[in-house]
Amino acid sequence: MATAREMRLRLRSIQNIIQVTKALEAVSAAKVRKAVQAVNATQPYAIKAWKVLIHLVRQPGHDTLHPLLRHRDLKDATLVVFISGDRGLAGAYNINAIRETLLYFKNWKTPVEYLAIGSKGRDLLMRHRKKVTADFSGLPAAPSFLDVSAIGKLAIDDYLSEKIDQVFLAYTEYVSMVKQQFTIRRLLPFEIILEKNPDDDFTTTHPTRAVFTFEPGEKEVLEQVVTRFTSLQIYQAILSSLASEHAARMVSMRNATDNAHELMGLLQLDYNKVRQQSITNEMLDIVGGAEALKQVAG
Repeated sequence: MATAREMRLRLRSIQNIIQVTKALEAVSAAKVRKAVQAVNATQPYAIKAWKVLIHLVRQPGHDTLHPLLRHRDLKDATLVVFISGDRGLAGAYNINAIRETLLYFKNWKTPVEYLAIGSKGRDLLMRHRKKVTADFSGLPAAPSFLDVSAIGKLAIDDYLSEKIDQVFLAYTEYVSMVKQQFTIRRLLPFEIILEKNPDDDFTTTHPTRAVFTFEPGEKEVLEQVVTRFTSLQIYQAILSSLASEHAARMVSMRNATDNAHELMGLLQLDYNKVRQQSITNEMLDIVGGAEALKQVAG
């Protein structure tokens, strides 16, 4: 068993760890609130852009309006925009993302290429010997739309040049502080399903289904809306992943703090036992010494 001095050092180390984990938990809690606010701030623009797209694709021959709306046979490659974190200490956040992604594209019909956002995901993909065509690590803590617009442009250019046939978005969707759901969905070509669901903002269009006139023209408007909406979806996915990462780190640090408190309690009991044993031994030595002096004096 360790000595009382060694246990005091361990208790002091655990106290220092508790201070660090509680500080990280507080920082992550503040960051996740800001990230959620950023996601909510982009939602109205995304809804309006989606409604414009739906109005346009309701018209006959919408497949010819823009190449990003046109489906083609799978013959080349598939691009996956994979979003992860740049830092650790977030529990199984990055591991779950890479495991779900590799499992989803395990037996894919065409070769799969990856556009990695986040150094953790990039390193894990390269460790599994996957083809990473681009790397966007070290994004700002609160990225703006301009910071990520190049990612959407790269994906669109590869699709329009027919280097790839499909673009998928793999990210962790923020649901709540304690729940984050990993999601994989197709980004390109657009798949717009016209459903009659008045409770869904993304499928609700004008109630009268009126025909709108677009200026300067349908194709010009569609060119701006489709390309910007593609980049906006990537931007929203990045913000949602950041919120999920901060939430996962907050929960992980809270669990680490609770475990440290539990370990500290166990060590405190052991320390009290060792200290009590030491006091008992000292008292026995004193009693034994007093008896020896009494015998000598007698």
